[in-house]
Amino acid sequence: MLGFSLLISIATKAQTAAALTGSWQSQEGNTKTVLLFQDNYFTQSVFTPNEFVMTFGGPYSVENNTIKINVEFNSANGEEVGKQLTSNFSINGNSLQLALNNKAATLQRTGDGSAPLDGVWQITGRMQDGKVAPINHTGSRKTLKMLTGGRFQWFAIDPATKQFSGTGGGTYSFVDGKYTENIELFSRDNNRVGASLSFDGKLENGDWHHSGLSSAGAKIYEVWGRIE
Repeated sequence: MLGFSLLISIATKAQTAAALTGSWQSQEGNTKTVLLFQDNYFTQSVFTPNEFVMTFGGPYSVENNTIKINVEFNSANGEEVGKQLTSNFSINGNSLQLALNNKAATLQRTGDGSAPLDGVWQITGRMQDGKVAPINHTGSRKTLKMLTGGRFQWFAIDPATKQFSGTGGGTYSFVDGKYTENIELFSRDNNRVGASLSFDGKLENGDWHHSGLSSAGAKIYEVWGRIE
């Protein structure tokens, strides 16, 4: 089964959610496994330069050396949605030890999740006819974007129906009002991998204002709010 299994590491001291926050990565051949932890939300993605393999995730909590994940989406196995996965973990410096795909794994921290844009975001408004119109979210379908440790991932999901609609991710930078994404995985079209997209961005009253041209060349102006 792809995804988390029981973790086999024994921690020498109590770990906290703050210790996990950020991005973690391992690589075997050309296959990368990336874990993101931010604001009590978790994702795991597995991919190569030529193929998206899988992703899953959901809200998590930590108690002592145990992580509990409430699965909201799983691209490889929708039947895991709604289940809680409980496992032990161990952090030693910048190394995270656990078991992935039924075998022990060690991942290295690639970022600590402390940048201004790091968070879990949901779109709340979009420019229409020169004004930002609010987006009222109804139903259980949602698209979230997670930024942490220099990496980003968006995912379109419906936990109620266990539907996974798509995801994309990679690395990002936010410098002098310019937000840039470098795409490393894209479930719907692997030809997007390797592309870079730049936008104007700013934080205003806690919201993220995001504007520029979409990958299709259309003008966009979006407002995103943090998911607490």
